[in-house]
Amino acid sequence: MTVSLPLGVVLGFFAWGAVKFLGVRTWIVVLIALFGFWLSHTFMAPAIESGTRSGVDIVNGSHD
Repeated sequence: MTVSLPLGVVLGFFAWGAVKFLGVRTWIVVLIALFGFWLSHTFMAPAIESGTRSGVDIVNGSHD
């Protein structure tokens, strides 16, 4: 069975888990999210997107 989840949902789940179980403060999660939005408008955005896509391709690779 194959389940397809958007990356945002998976990252949101990890953020919720970090706040709930690891005791990470909510403002730290918000600060990291805002940093991600800021970073997406810099010259590093294409490299980050390419690296993310490569990582997802590796995880979703064929399992012969």
